[in-house]
Amino acid sequence: MQGIKRKVVYITLYEVLAIASSSTGLALLSGQALGHASVAAVAASAIAVLWNLVYNTLFERWEARQTKRGRSLLRRAVHAMGFEFGLVVTLVPLFAWWLNISLWQAFLLDLGLIVFFLGYTFAFNLVFDRIFGLPLSAQGVAPAA
Repeated sequence: MQGIKRKVVYITLYEVLAIASSSTGLALLSGQALGHASVAAVAASAIAVLWNLVYNTLFERWEARQTKRGRSLLRRAVHAMGFEFGLVVTLVPLFAWWLNISLWQAFLLDLGLIVFFLGYTFAFNLVFDRIFGLPLSAQGVAPAA
């Protein structure tokens, strides 16, 4: 599976599992009710979906220009960390506002989620690529124009 279909399946599966996990985590870590925390999780998911599209498009363009093909553990780790860093910049202020906590508390809350999502993103990508195959960018095949 390649192209936009791959991206839509990837994002849908990733975010459905992420919303369920992060709603529970946000509720437990912030002391908020699950329903209230779920709103923050859905908003975070929407932001993550947009960031995912932008980030993965840029990453795959960079990856296609690399001489070494495939996705090593290091490349997967760098991919996951770059993605999560972009989310921190937007989600910390959102969490502070919606959960009525300080920026510092929101940052600490987000750190807990980052630790979870670094592992989750790494494992999800590994399993996704095993099930659906590598994208053309990692195979050394030029995408159709």
